Amino acid sequence: MESAIDKHLMCPRTRTRRIDDEYQPPFEAWVARADASVKQVVMGYFGVQTLGQAKLGTACATLRQITESFMATDGPGHHDLAHYIDAEGYDNMVATAYWDDPEQFKRWEAQPEIANWWLSDERLSDGVGHFREIILPKVEQFETLLAFPEGMEGVAVIMGERSGEIQEHGYWGGMRDRIADSQTDAMLPLGELKTIAQSGRVFVQGHENLTVIRSGQDWSETVDKERHLYLTQMEPTLRAGMDFLRDKGAAVGCYNNRYMQHVDAMGQRIEKAFSVSHWRSLGHLERWSESHPTHIEIFGTFMRLVMELGGELKWKGYHEVSVLKADEQRYEYINCHANTGLSYQMPG
Repeated sequence: MESAIDKHLMCPRTRTRRIDDEYQPPFEAWVARADASVKQVVMGYFGVQTLGQAKLGTACATLRQITESFMATDGPGHHDLAHYIDAEGYDNMVATAYWDDPEQFKRWEAQPEIANWWLSDERLSDGVGHFREIILPKVEQFETLLAFPEGMEGVAVIMGERSGEIQEHGYWGGMRDRIADSQTDAMLPLGELKTIAQSGRVFVQGHENLTVIRSGQDWSETVDKERHLYLTQMEPTLRAGMDFLRDKGAAVGCYNNRYMQHVDAMGQRIEKAFSVSHWRSLGHLERWSESHPTHIEIFGTFMRLVMELGGELKWKGYHEVSVLKADEQRYEYINCHANTGLSYQMPG
């Protein structure tokens, strides 16, 4: 068994873990490993928003244009596509892309055909909403968790390798203990979100130690009893918790939450889903996870499912959590409704 924190990221601790060295987790889990040459990654959420049927064709064409741009020089090492309908009834199609080199991302983004498209005044008048949410965590500032022995999801795909069985999981606090910065830093929030509206575009500036989590589920290989239990018990409970964060998350420090289903290149649903949420801090995310009834119900339902199936699951789960510096975040919205992403802070 090994530590979730890679060897080259270890340092003398000034803050203790929640477990002792003899702790044995109740089940197996793994983390993604990147080469030591990787210092920082880029996670980009590129969204298209529309209301009703009239502009769906335009939105789909825009999403195709975005994904085609990923094929350009210096494009991302991995991307996936997802869809969700938000609380206001808008369709949102999102391409999530990952780079293992910020300079590569900058070169991709600066290419004239990509930069000019985003900056064009046509984005203000084409009848659909657009958003870009870009975060750039250093490797010391994010963690992954894979609850399945083979395959990768999300940022893990570009990291390339996986650990052996890790120790820091299966207890409250494991998420923090898997982040290398937690060895010396409390990662407390500092500052507030700031919103700037300019020429039809809304820019949101993040604050210190804002936290982003992507948490996913894959039920495509489930069959029979497990499939029935997941679809009739686990998924509805999970959705209720995600809806709480979407609608009432501000009370627990959650700025926004999207619960999205994967789609293929033709827009057809895949039996995989994930949520992405932005939190004031890791501490706020931890307190919701550990004590709020909505997450206690999610956790309890999952454990009952595991026990009923004797621990033999085809279901796959994972997450990635980033704790960000203020200058490692970029949020921009064009023609989106006021409750999109972090733009709900827009004055007026």
